[in-house]
Amino acid sequence: MLEALEPASRKRIDPHLEPVEIELGAVVCEAGGLLKHAYFPQGAVLSLLTVLEDGSAIETANIGREGAFGVFAAMYSRVSFNRCLVQMEGGMVRCPIQLLQLEFRCSEHARNLFVSYSETQLSQVQQTVACNAMHTTEQKICRWLLMMHDRADGDVLTYTHEFLSQMLGANRKSVTLAAQSMQAAGLISYHRGRIQILDRPGLERASCECYAIVRERFDAFLTPPSTAVQGHTEGRRQTSNP
Repeated sequence: MLEALEPASRKRIDPHLEPVEIELGAVVCEAGGLLKHAYFPQGAVLSLLTVLEDGSAIETANIGREGAFGVFAAMYSRVSFNRCLVQMEGGMVRCPIQLLQLEFRCSEHARNLFVSYSETQLSQVQQTVACNAMHTTEQKICRWLLMMHDRADGDVLTYTHEFLSQMLGANRKSVTLAAQSMQAAGLISYHRGRIQILDRPGLERASCECYAIVRERFDAFLTPPSTAVQGHTEGRRQTSNP
């Protein structure tokens, strides 16, 4: 998203970008928390969790280098709807929310970008809800691993069955059985919290349609059809670096 902002916005924002390092599993913001910064992953992956009254939580979206956490807050309020935690360690920068709120008010280009990204992220939430309700545990694991593999630097992902069960809202036993089935099929190798992707095409075939639908939507995010946002879609991709 940073690279998609027009040069004038980047010139105002860049001096205020601050690199941050947050370890795996750390909470960036609790649900209902006041956001002082928006976070732009540059290798890290953030997980958005919907938290229920009894304290249980389930992932409804995740954010990689394609997006940011805090865009909703920059447009409407500074309160987070979700708990946000680090799902994959990596680079990340943050920007003061007030600065992005100013860009949203003053720049039509930034406004279109923020609204389009928010709509795209909402489509991920909706697809995830449908997937969690309708598809098998194995299909959900395949979808989730594919999304993480897209963001990872290699084929090895460091996740326990317990962590997967929490993210997917599935019981640990069903996750273990599904992982064993996937390992027997040669799709993955699992040992002591390390999951290695062995057969990426096979993993895609074993997944439900939800992975491909969400990926296609995000792939099209920065290059939408001319009718997507009232014709104001040109020039979203910029060559400036974060």
